[in-house]
Amino acid sequence: QLRLVEAGGGLVQPGGSLRLSCTASAANLEEYEVGWFRTAPGMDRDYVSCIDDSSLKYAGFVKGRFTISRDSGENMVYLQMNNLQPEDTAVYFCAAVRATNGCSGYPRNYRYWGHGTQVTVSS
Repeated sequence: QLRLVEAGGGLVQPGGSLRLSCTASAANLEEYEVGWFRTAPGMDRDYVSCIDDSSLKYAGFVKGRFTISRDSGENMVYLQMNNLQPEDTAVYFCAAVRATNGCSGYPRNYRYWGHGTQVTVSS
């Protein structure tokens, strides 16, 4: 059973940066498509970014501020977030599914989910 664990959340001022990480136990993340999603208070889960074996994809609101990457040696997927704004405040989740035809922004396409890490952007 694949277990995902996120880390790297915290409190940051507007304009600041955070790097979230997602690691998996008992599995090689290179064999999976991995997505990042977020849930703000009272809101639905939103797609942020995903990575597969040939592409990096982002939601429109990212606007060049976030970068998803994979470190195969560490079995990690990262989400570097720069120029964070208060509207980025949310719980961020990573999700994974065995490689299919390319990662997507639909939560239902992912089988495994982490418990999330809180990101708070406030002055």
